[in-house]
Amino acid sequence: MLERLLPVFTASVEMGLIFALLSIGVVITYKILRIADLSLEGTFPLGAFIFARFVTQGMNIYVGMAFSFLGGLLAGWITYLLYKKLKIEALLAGILTMTILYSVNLKITGKANIPLINSETIFTKFPNVPKIVLLGIIVILVKLALDYFFKTEKGYLLFVTGDNESLVKSLGQNPDFYTMFGLMISNAIIAFSGSLMAQYNGFADAGMGATMIVTGLASIIIGDTFLRNSNRLGVTTRAIIGAIAYRLIAGLALYKGLDPQSLKMVTALIVILFIAYNNATATYGLKFIQSRRNKNA
Repeated sequence: MLERLLPVFTASVEMGLIFALLSIGVVITYKILRIADLSLEGTFPLGAFIFARFVTQGMNIYVGMAFSFLGGLLAGWITYLLYKKLKIEALLAGILTMTILYSVNLKITGKANIPLINSETIFTKFPNVPKIVLLGIIVILVKLALDYFFKTEKGYLLFVTGDNESLVKSLGQNPDFYTMFGLMISNAIIAFSGSLMAQYNGFADAGMGATMIVTGLASIIIGDTFLRNSNRLGVTTRAIIGAIAYRLIAGLALYKGLDPQSLKMVTALIVILFIAYNNATATYGLKFIQSRRNKNA
């Protein structure tokens, strides 16, 4: 039984590490900036298609991944323009960007599905390094870079922008700049995650971004639920652990015979269950505190 479970465990962790980058990107908009950005469902495949366009023409894979990152930056900037400059609601701005990117993704290669089986990828570049190790190194490097930035003055102001824009203004800073930066870096990391997913799966597909927002939110919610009492763990660490835990849950469900067509529904149910659990425990905790106060009164 262990011999059959090991491949499932390994594949789930590998997918979890790719989704960890997606979740880190969602953390920046959802938890730090307090913005519901749905453009990621277009940005995720954007990174995959940009990478596919470069490598299928024989170009360097590092250049392809770098341009995937740059493509994500541009997508985030478009969402920012719609949101802040054209005064469109954040949710609608993200949906509009996602819709635009769907057509852009098809224009990049001219096809809805691009196979990468015969193309070089980061995994074929280092054939002797296990995929789980290679992905782990990439995720850790991204995490360390972001953690370092969050400790800087600009990183602090990014957090403050999501909590209190007026405070940022009182400090002589422009909160719109930090909103722009957050949206751009978030979508850049998500696009980079999409380029890794294309390399891992061996293809880029126009539909690979569908319901990715649920995946990102599920990872964040699971991470926060499991580690709610661990104040020492930052938002990036929780996102990574949550993404891996989410994929392990999904992988185990498929191993136990879940119909793959039902996986999206199960993902939504996981989010609902964890949100319901968090709300129930929060309500119970509030009632417990109130009862203690009444007794001490």
